[in-house]
Amino acid sequence: MKRLVIATRRSRLALWQAQHIASKLSALHRGLVVDLLPMSTRGDELLDRRLDDAGGKGLFVKELETAMAQGRANLAVHSMKDVPADLPDGFRLAAITAREDPRDAFVSSKYKTLAAMPPGASVGTSSLRRQAQIAERHPALLVRLLRGNVETRLAKLDRGEYDAAVLAVAGLTRLGLPARITAPLAPEDMLPAPGQGALGIECLADDQEVMKLLMTLADVATTDCVRAERAVSRALGGSCSLPLGAYAKLVDDEILLRALVASADGKRVLRCELSGSARDPEGLGNRVAEDLRRQGADSVLGR
Repeated sequence: MKRLVIATRRSRLALWQAQHIASKLSALHRGLVVDLLPMSTRGDELLDRRLDDAGGKGLFVKELETAMAQGRANLAVHSMKDVPADLPDGFRLAAITAREDPRDAFVSSKYKTLAAMPPGASVGTSSLRRQAQIAERHPALLVRLLRGNVETRLAKLDRGEYDAAVLAVAGLTRLGLPARITAPLAPEDMLPAPGQGALGIECLADDQEVMKLLMTLADVATTDCVRAERAVSRALGGSCSLPLGAYAKLVDDEILLRALVASADGKRVLRCELSGSARDPEGLGNRVAEDLRRQGADSVLGR
């Protein structure tokens, strides 16, 4: 194979991620030309509603999958936190690359931490997961919807429309904006989304030639941890409408997995932490989901 085309969203962060993978592929496979096919997705266009109200995480990937199905692209690069727990028939995650910092970031020019913010101060986020955890620990703060790409969110913050915002450390770092991070939020204070900080590469399930090329980029430790995190999400519904966090890390030959589900107002938060063999990440994720269900997860999630 002499040429690959990567379908990607048009945001600067998505283009950085696609170019990052393109550079790695070109370096590993001499003579391979990798081009980008920038596209707008429904998720990028709907900026006045939460994703859970508009159709969920699939809004960021559907158009890219259509381009692959039509033969206009060979692969797509995604932030793993934006990838639905189950892919459509005919598509497969060929590789999950080494993880960037998975934490969330507190960003503000007015305050040093969430705890330092006065009652009624506003925090911007588009994530129910973040909203619930902020509401649990800081119920006096006003959590408001903040959509758009990273630059758009920062611009709204700089115009004073919000007192603070919570964004992903990985996105700010990849865009060369680590100085905008006022304080990283420890997983103990803000459990990340499943797959946060990792990139996933999707292709057609029956394209063995492309699959073979992409598998060279996979990071085993990251893949095992993300598989465990996504198993929790899959078992509990797999939608971004769930205020759900999950974060796994490899400790020797075992995975330590922490997860939570919460009501959007943060008044009910269920947590679970279990360890299991790295040889069965999904099994560990399913056990964590079962424990959360025993605690009442279905009730918390409004089922």
